[in-house]
Amino acid sequence: MREVQLSTSHELLWSIGELAERAGATVKTVRFYSDQGLLPEAARSSGGHRRYGPQALERLQLIRSLRTLDLPLPEVRRILDDAEATGRVLEDALDSRLRGLGSELKALRWREAALQLVRDCPPAQRAGRLRLLSVLSTPPSTAPLARFWRAWLPPRMPRSATAAFLEAAVPQPPDEPHPSQVLAFARLNAMTTAPCPDGRQPQPDVHRVAGAGGAVLLYAGLAEAFELAASHLRRAHAPHPGEALDAYVAAYASAFRSRDTHAFRRSLAARLSAEARLNQYWELAAVVLTPPGRSPQPTPGSADDWLRAALRLDNAGAA
Repeated sequence: MREVQLSTSHELLWSIGELAERAGATVKTVRFYSDQGLLPEAARSSGGHRRYGPQALERLQLIRSLRTLDLPLPEVRRILDDAEATGRVLEDALDSRLRGLGSELKALRWREAALQLVRDCPPAQRAGRLRLLSVLSTPPSTAPLARFWRAWLPPRMPRSATAAFLEAAVPQPPDEPHPSQVLAFARLNAMTTAPCPDGRQPQPDVHRVAGAGGAVLLYAGLAEAFELAASHLRRAHAPHPGEALDAYVAAYASAFRSRDTHAFRRSLAARLSAEARLNQYWELAAVVLTPPGRSPQPTPGSADDWLRAALRLDNAGAA
């Protein structure tokens, strides 16, 4: 290997080919990084050829290591410009890439589960399932579900109250879905994006009575009641009167500007039985939230069912 000594610097310098050979890279690679400003040359020969010092070898090796981690060139540049290459800039770049890889892996797992879903279903169902899946991104977005619930909630509800409700009502796609969870989410997406038969989404009567201010009290109280009921659902407890039911009734009493009495509980049961139900939504949400083979995860819908059953029992006992 030829070594070039320049009398002006008295430092050992290498040509581009020599640097490439020492680094186990191609001349094209070294030239590319040099042209990008990532690998500064130390000097030029009398013939105008690039010359690199030993520091360039270390820098080139670092660049190639970072690129092996699939870090983009802008991130590589920021790391090289950092005074300490093992400092915060490098950590931030690695954290960002790990998050990106996590998203890519989640998308691949959803594609894999979707392929299995179509492959393993009866041939007569494949066209329908392909139509359901064709409108989903991978991983799927929860935006259509959130839009559905925003239209269902009373208008002018405060942002914080709406956000709290959406967190409970919108199931997040699992990172490693089973085909059944992919199908359930696709059906949820179709359900929430389909036009309503009469052009208007059904609204509970309590929304009209309570208004925006009363709705905030209603949903804050329901969130507490649902959480209490969920603990019973996880333990497979049968519906029964108690703290969860009291919180449930209190939430509606505040919305209807009433007191919790036996008469109110009877009228509440009648009101609730007359309301439109979203049973299919909650059944599908439970599938999305529950890994196959495990007990269904509680949802606001299953908690509401438990509390309504407890209310009927309580009214029967009072009668």
